[in-house]
Amino acid sequence: MALYCPPRPRPLPAVAGLVRTLWRGDGDLLSMLPSSAYRTHIGYLGVSRRSILIVNDPALVREILQDESEVYPKSDLMAAALEPLIGNSIFVSSGATWRRQRRMIDPAFSHMRLSHAFKSMAAAVDDYELRLDEQARSGAAFSLDLAMSHLTADVICRTVFSTSLQSQVARDVFEAFTLFERNVAQVQIRRLILDPAWTRPPQQPAVEAACQQIREHLGTLLDSHLGTGQGRFDDIASAVAAARDLESAEGFTRAELIDQLGVMFLAGHETTASVLTWVFFILATQPDVLQRMRAEIAAVAGAGPIALEQVKRLGYVRNVFRETMRLYPPITFLPRVALERTRIGRFSVRRGALIMIAPWTIHRHADWWPNPHAFDPDRFSAERERDIVPGSYLPFGLGPRVCMGAGFASLEAALILARLVRRFDFSIESADRVRPVARLTTRPAEQIFCRVRER
Repeated sequence: MALYCPPRPRPLPAVAGLVRTLWRGDGDLLSMLPSSAYRTHIGYLGVSRRSILIVNDPALVREILQDESEVYPKSDLMAAALEPLIGNSIFVSSGATWRRQRRMIDPAFSHMRLSHAFKSMAAAVDDYELRLDEQARSGAAFSLDLAMSHLTADVICRTVFSTSLQSQVARDVFEAFTLFERNVAQVQIRRLILDPAWTRPPQQPAVEAACQQIREHLGTLLDSHLGTGQGRFDDIASAVAAARDLESAEGFTRAELIDQLGVMFLAGHETTASVLTWVFFILATQPDVLQRMRAEIAAVAGAGPIALEQVKRLGYVRNVFRETMRLYPPITFLPRVALERTRIGRFSVRRGALIMIAPWTIHRHADWWPNPHAFDPDRFSAERERDIVPGSYLPFGLGPRVCMGAGFASLEAALILARLVRRFDFSIESADRVRPVARLTTRPAEQIFCRVRER
């Protein structure tokens, strides 16, 4: 039986792909990727003022992301684009600044230990099941994107700030981040091609306003942990607020705390929400996969509560999530910039060149993955996982900057899938119109609307 291939853009030659992207005007970098980007191991993408080198070779990817000589920091375009939202935080900083931040933040992640976080995850899913009960009774269509964003934001809010997330705040953050991602200067094609390296792109007023709205919500959540509230909580926010630099004994300012917690909040929910949106879209069209998941859940947990140890035993559920991350990596591109003239493989790379490491193309490269565009969770089975080329699967990045919340996200997703799949059927509205786009994350071009009913 032929494997299912979920939606993807049809790659075109370089010039045709550029024309398609400019004609659509939606800043989608996926549509601009030429067909050669899926075949090459390393090569230049078209012609640009600063030169853009795409690297798909896993060995070279590991070398760049390990970056022992600190020649390849996060790209200046990404740093400038994200600054209004998360400042010079740990996600975009480099060098001594990044090392200082990492030393201060690392202890806070003891609160990310899975046994500590699992109760918060389960409580958020409890509340969300009640919402789905109402939607099943009404039969009304709703945004799958917004639903997953709300649920994962509630999980991370309970974990980071020890409080549930109000529905209106969740909607505000979702809509503000959507506006930010659609309009942020990093995805303006003209600047990517024509501007020289380290040109600071101007941000649109609407983008600045969206960032300010998100930061105000985060500041409200943070303030309960400062001043008279300090010491009342045992969570990530309180641990980061209490962190001190070993050399200066200084902590983060309030603005810096919003920067750092903003990374955890947005990266901790937006990326997982993106993948879950694609998982539920796929499951709505693949009853055989859904049946296997339900059989495994029933065998492991029956009809009762699903505990932490049981979630860890849901191997096929986990593999469905991992395969969806392969096809729809939440962070589509991991751009770096060359701080000096260097050499990558056989290429001499000039200072200021943009080094494009794209999980999207690496995960879909036929030299690393058989039948690369097909959905096949059994790639990650115990029997076949040993065949995966090291460095060819990087949904959480690699090297010293690998995502610190990878284990958290995987457990959270497995719990959400197990709980919701066991009780509900999702059906997609206008499934044939769904297509992925890439800006900062891999999202549907338009929100996916669905209906839900109880099994």
